[in-house]
Amino acid sequence: MGASGSHTLEKFINEVGRDVVDPEKGTSIIDRLRSRTIVAGSPAAKQEARSRADLRIGALGSGSDYTPFIQHLGIASLNLGFGGEDSGGDYHTIYDSYDNYIRFKDGEFIYGVALAKTAGRSILRFANAEVLPFDFNNFSNTVQMYTTEVKKELEASRSKAEEHNKWITESRYDAVADPKKLYIKPVSAPVAPYMNFAPLENALAALEKSAAAYAKASANLSNLSGKHLSQLNEILYKTERSLIHSDGLPRRPWYKHQIYAPGFYTGYGVKTLPMIREAIEQRNWEEAEQGITRVSENLKKFSLQIDKATELLK
Repeated sequence: MGASGSHTLEKFINEVGRDVVDPEKGTSIIDRLRSRTIVAGSPAAKQEARSRADLRIGALGSGSDYTPFIQHLGIASLNLGFGGEDSGGDYHTIYDSYDNYIRFKDGEFIYGVALAKTAGRSILRFANAEVLPFDFNNFSNTVQMYTTEVKKELEASRSKAEEHNKWITESRYDAVADPKKLYIKPVSAPVAPYMNFAPLENALAALEKSAAAYAKASANLSNLSGKHLSQLNEILYKTERSLIHSDGLPRRPWYKHQIYAPGFYTGYGVKTLPMIREAIEQRNWEEAEQGITRVSENLKKFSLQIDKATELLK
């Protein structure tokens, strides 16, 4: 199984995956994915697969029908699929045919059935849930991880530029240049400043607190009246909209989500915390700091919605 989407749905799709049987192995599709991650994942992914209750799902970039829902409207979304031991090589080509499918892909149609079971359970559980199965602890943890990543990217950019400039000062490039080839002396690189991540860290601390409070208060679901259940569900399904900014991302205002976006240069590929991350990549330090402020504000709004849900449960 492969799953990507809003991380408020990460726990939910893990629960669905525990109840779908992998047709080749007889274990759950989540158990098989966990084993695959432990065997073939990155060191960090291997460690998490052994220690974390839920497997991480990917983040959504672009390239499919979910794009306008999550990127433009702020509607929590999932993308589900099954794949083989490699990525194939005939995506949207003339060779991507029925004959190819039955010969090389899923000739017995067992994974088509598994996908239908996974998506079908997801839809039915959402449709029939008394309280919509959103979880905010996993989302909080994931955004904290993204924040750690962008901080490391900033530090790596600073270290790389400082080392580059030092080599120029010490004439290291001159010393190793091939005298038989045209040599263009490198110029100094701008060094990344130290940025103030405190607003984002404070917003994440508040989000973590709000998410934990909602999880604890969920034990009181049996006490809610029908009216309050309706109010609660409306708050829950609209939480994702708090992550939308009306101005959109710089130079592409249609993309309004502040946590997930396709990269400006990566096509389908996702960039998380896109305004901050891409500004760091482009050495646009002022825009990166603006991004920190903007994401912090959106996360505060998101936390306030969670707090509203918690108050209803109380």
